[in-house]
Amino acid sequence: MEATFWAFVPAIIAILLALITKQVYLSLFAGIFVGAMFLAKGNPIQALGELFTIMAEKLGGNATIVVFLVMLGILVILMTKSGGSSAYGEWASKKITSRKGALGATAALGCLIFVDDYFNCLTVGNVMRPLTDKYKVSRSKLAYLIDSTAAPICIIAPISSWAAAVSGELEGDGLIVFIKTIPLNLYALLTLAMVAVVCFTKFDFFKMKKNENIAMQTGDLLAGETDLPTEDAPNNVSSAKGKVMYLVAPIVFLIVACVASMIYVGYFYNWDTGHLGTELQSSNVIEAISNCDAGISLSIGSTLTVIFTMIFYAITKAVSFKEMMESIPQGFKSMVPAILILTLAWTLSGIMGAKGGALDAKGFVQAHITADSMAHGLFPAVFFVLAGLIAFATGTSWGTFGILIPISTAILGTEANALTLLTVSAILAGAVYGDHVSPISDTTILASSGAQCNHIDHVKTQLPYATMVAIIAFISYLACGFIANSASYGVIVLVTLAIGAVLFAATILVINYINKKNKKEVVEEATK
Repeated sequence: MEATFWAFVPAIIAILLALITKQVYLSLFAGIFVGAMFLAKGNPIQALGELFTIMAEKLGGNATIVVFLVMLGILVILMTKSGGSSAYGEWASKKITSRKGALGATAALGCLIFVDDYFNCLTVGNVMRPLTDKYKVSRSKLAYLIDSTAAPICIIAPISSWAAAVSGELEGDGLIVFIKTIPLNLYALLTLAMVAVVCFTKFDFFKMKKNENIAMQTGDLLAGETDLPTEDAPNNVSSAKGKVMYLVAPIVFLIVACVASMIYVGYFYNWDTGHLGTELQSSNVIEAISNCDAGISLSIGSTLTVIFTMIFYAITKAVSFKEMMESIPQGFKSMVPAILILTLAWTLSGIMGAKGGALDAKGFVQAHITADSMAHGLFPAVFFVLAGLIAFATGTSWGTFGILIPISTAILGTEANALTLLTVSAILAGAVYGDHVSPISDTTILASSGAQCNHIDHVKTQLPYATMVAIIAFISYLACGFIANSASYGVIVLVTLAIGAVLFAATILVINYINKKNKKEVVEEATK
């Protein structure tokens, strides 16, 4: 089986089952078990032994990423209990005196809470809903803003649960590679640009425009509801009298602590021994950041942040000692689904041998696949579409890029060249798009619940906005893929961003023109 096409069968099975069953855990495990059966030559007991051996190796090698996720979960629970989010909402209601201000403040809070998409969805809606209701913002618009500043902001934040997940899938220094994908993640960047347009202009179309008109004219914020009810959002925002500083201080400290940890680890981490020593390993800050171990750095930074936050809350009496201790298991539990998906994705990668060994998918690709540059140029666009379809069907981004990143790096290699970075970026972008518009996505459900908007109405009103951005991203990836083989990373970034920005601006202008023309025709018809 080694270095043959059979190495890809586990991933193919995982993808097909995900599309059919929409169950990512079952699909990933099935693919893993089939691969283990190949390794064990059909012996199921031996296959289980191979499976758990590889799983243990992968989990052990990525233990620092797991630690970071757990610490992030604890931090989220602590910030929730402190009442900092509620304080932000109270502050905003006093300072903001316009509809645009309410929309902008909602988007700003969504961007501020970049460490985790679940925390984002469950916080922004509960905090900002009274303010947006005051200025007659439809619940579907609020749900769109929540959803569009959750996953899209997390996937371009170097210090987030998403960054940790993606870094664990990438060869070498995964965090540095992830950072290089940020300016190429067109879907996330253009989605945030769309949020800005929606907040500060009167740009709306299709069902969202209808809902907004009804809300502003009649005050019916639930316009467009279907018969399918939305379950109440869990009230994860503390009712305690908090302060905005309780939310801002831990996030600022997290950023500073993680960056400082990256620099420290880069200076003193010895890759040959695998330990932090006392001898300098880098000559400057830039080299230190490039040489750091992302998992260790993020683990140190997040642990220091949890310690700081507990001390800060204890001094200010924002959270009691008992609540702090309760936050530890609660934070761990909140990250169990993410850790499970990552563990299965890491094991699938190990079984396939996309990073060497096992069935050696990489060896097969290097020996047998000699696609020309034209075929390679299609990879970013093709992987973008494939990622979107899988994420839409399964409702998860993490499972999607956990499946596709090993395949893409097996085909293109793990060297961080322009084409590989563009393709990985396209996978991340497509996975976020599919997750964004999927009616079974956890973040989509949480966004509609947080806004107390009917879930199906949220999906219908959000779909045209997200799909417009996705089409622009697809065209940009298709155009740039053909020059990625011969261009540098910097050139690809500039060209990709330029094409995306031009197409985005042109699309906005065309839709605005159509809206104005339709409005003029309605007025003329009414005056006849």
